[in-house]
Amino acid sequence: EDSIKYVTTFMHSAFVAMEPQTGAVKAWVGDIDFDHWKYDKVTAERQPGSTFKLFVYTEAMNQGLTPCDKRRDEYISMEVYDKKKHEMTIWRPSNANGSFSGDSIPLKSAFAKSINSVAVRLGQEMGIKRIIETAQKMGINSPLDDTPALALGSSDVNLLEMACAYSTIANNGKHHDPVLVTKIVDHDGKVVYEGPSTEEQVIPYKSAFLMQQLLQGGMKEPGGTSQSLWGYVGNYRDTEFGGKTGTTNNHSDAWFMCVSPKLVVGAWVGGEYRCLHFRTGALGQGSRTALPICGYFMQSVFGDPAFQQYHAKFDKPQDGDITRDMYICASYAPKPKVDTTRVDSTAFTEEIILDENGNPITKEVPVVKSEGESSASGATEEKKEKKKTKPTEQPVNFDDL
Repeated sequence: EDSIKYVTTFMHSAFVAMEPQTGAVKAWVGDIDFDHWKYDKVTAERQPGSTFKLFVYTEAMNQGLTPCDKRRDEYISMEVYDKKKHEMTIWRPSNANGSFSGDSIPLKSAFAKSINSVAVRLGQEMGIKRIIETAQKMGINSPLDDTPALALGSSDVNLLEMACAYSTIANNGKHHDPVLVTKIVDHDGKVVYEGPSTEEQVIPYKSAFLMQQLLQGGMKEPGGTSQSLWGYVGNYRDTEFGGKTGTTNNHSDAWFMCVSPKLVVGAWVGGEYRCLHFRTGALGQGSRTALPICGYFMQSVFGDPAFQQYHAKFDKPQDGDITRDMYICASYAPKPKVDTTRVDSTAFTEEIILDENGNPITKEVPVVKSEGESSASGATEEKKEKKKTKPTEQPVNFDDL
């Protein structure tokens, strides 16, 4: 009995990698150890959490919104149907920090910081049925519930479906079914089977391009939940990366989806049983558990000279209707910190500005100190600053819905 209990407490994971342009599955890891766990977690259906926001925002782009359009981060309360009690109940989704800023913020920032209130508001504004249709076009075959909580990932999907959907964005809106076998030939060399090679434009190019900007914003925007991916792929400046984290249902499921123009990968981490979960939300975040899996894989691939074909940047806008002010929008700039390591009388601050492509760059700006101020005093004041918390996402419990 003790040994069975011990085994059931193991955390499991799944991983998949795909080429967006061909649908070729380049890596498939069903679990941590095939000898002991033969159930394939890549095709297991679990709640995707905030990774499902991809479809909410894609539908928003389809309906004419842009990353720089703003929505208010505010308290939401609505009536939803309780499946267990078979009656209407009040649902009050919250954000990661348990509060609402009340500010109107760009969608690019809301997506990067995984703000739940904005996603739920967009879900109601765009229509859940329309979001379901978009998700299905992009590769989701699992049944999706027509409920407001779907905007936060309440319906189960599997990792392979999510990889297909994110590949659709990386492939400029063209969907390709996953290809596991490219060709089968007999002993005479005759082709008896050939994998699917057709692709279909399922979402407009403009929507796909703008979603590429949103996914990159998860790494570039202040407070973005995918920023730690820089620690794995930051050296590969000839390639653009983006990503989305997901954490769900009492910290029992953690997700991360990573996109680049030529390679899309996804990882899931969680217990084999849904009653098993990480002890705290901090431990169970997708950025803490699933992101490193994708990060190490991408680091290995892009660091290997044999895989130069995957180094690429997303295409420049091909649609004349796309203008820079649609996706290059300064959400906010963090307060510059004083460099107290200098011994001269002039301190330097770091000014965050954007280059012509919308990428953050650092520029040193001299600041003349007031008379009598020293580097030591500046350091003392800096230590008094409140410690900033790492960007997180809000795990949402759907058990009561």
